[in-house]
Amino acid sequence: MIKIGTALFEACEELEREKGITKEVIVASLCDAMVTAYKKHVKQKDAPNVEAILDEQSGEIGVFRTKLVVKEVQDPDLEISLKDAKEIDDEVELEDEVKIEVTPENFGRIAAQSAKQVITQRIREAERKLVLDEFMEKKGTLTTGIIQRVENRNVIVNIGKTDAIMPQKEQIPGEYYKPGNRIRVFVLNVKETSRLPQVIVSHAHAEIVRELFELEVPEIEDGIVEIKSISREAGYRTKIAVTSNDPDVDSVGACIGPRGSRIQTIIGELKNEKIDIVRYSDNPVEYIVNALSPARIVSVDILADDEYSKEAFVIVPDDQLSLAIGRDGQNVRLAHKLTGWKIDIKSESQAEKMEIQHQSRQDETQDVDDDEVDEIAEEIREQEEYAVDEEDMANIEGDETSSDEQEAVEE
Repeated sequence: MIKIGTALFEACEELEREKGITKEVIVASLCDAMVTAYKKHVKQKDAPNVEAILDEQSGEIGVFRTKLVVKEVQDPDLEISLKDAKEIDDEVELEDEVKIEVTPENFGRIAAQSAKQVITQRIREAERKLVLDEFMEKKGTLTTGIIQRVENRNVIVNIGKTDAIMPQKEQIPGEYYKPGNRIRVFVLNVKETSRLPQVIVSHAHAEIVRELFELEVPEIEDGIVEIKSISREAGYRTKIAVTSNDPDVDSVGACIGPRGSRIQTIIGELKNEKIDIVRYSDNPVEYIVNALSPARIVSVDILADDEYSKEAFVIVPDDQLSLAIGRDGQNVRLAHKLTGWKIDIKSESQAEKMEIQHQSRQDETQDVDDDEVDEIAEEIREQEEYAVDEEDMANIEGDETSSDEQEAVEE
């Protein structure tokens, strides 16, 4: 047996505190390393009856072979005589199994080198599995981290047992990410790699808004108010559609809170990002009108509503066109993402011009159709006249032939 002492157990406790790797994993790794080193030492690849045993009380570890007790030994590596077995254990009988220590002399240095490599590898594997399991469960949820540094436009965020990566496209435009600051991020994806799993987080995902509303609005957490849809352009504006499952509870009012306390907390968390709370409706016309707020709407015409296309034509007052479209088309773009409808917006004057142009085209088409009818009628008349002329000529030729035949008969 090899004396280890208490240092191993102290190291196990420290690893368990720091990285969550249990003592059993370390001990199992050490035993496997001892068996591997023994096989190399005796130059024997296959040894299914060899195992390493650690005595925690004495702090010693050794390599043992399990052998079957038989009358006559045919394979010394697998069998032992009853006489030799009695020297180890007086109570042993035939067909019993006994464990015989086979730890080589001066095996400590060889075992230590092998154990170091195996234990290091096992610790990495165990740490990788712990991180992977933990963040697979957190995928699709909100978590809090600490900004570590910025590398190649990527923000590195520590979220517990690992550092996550926030790519540039998942950052809020214009936001300054200062190392040491706490930040709420959305766990977007977990990629398994040969080393530690790579965790991708987002600070611009629309689900962050959902999580914040669930935290601040008890009615949403209780299921009384339901979030139907969210569209977000991070750092600028968000539209969120809500509905109430209780007729006595106003969904929009619940999200705003007393004197706007709830919505102000969320806006502060999102660095003063504008938030439009929209009342959801099963009626597409009403839903589109609500989604385009704060602009006033004159009318909404549904152009297509099927599984292939959802299109609507919206008319607004002339002074509301820029508000309905929004800066760089932001308002109508967010309304489209929120409702899932393709929205074409025109002012009243634009709609009138389109109607006039459409009527003019219809009149022109009607005029063309009348001319074509006249031309077709003229062609029919000409064909009829031509047919009549041919018939007259045929009759005249027939009369002349009859006269000639009559004269021939008389002669």
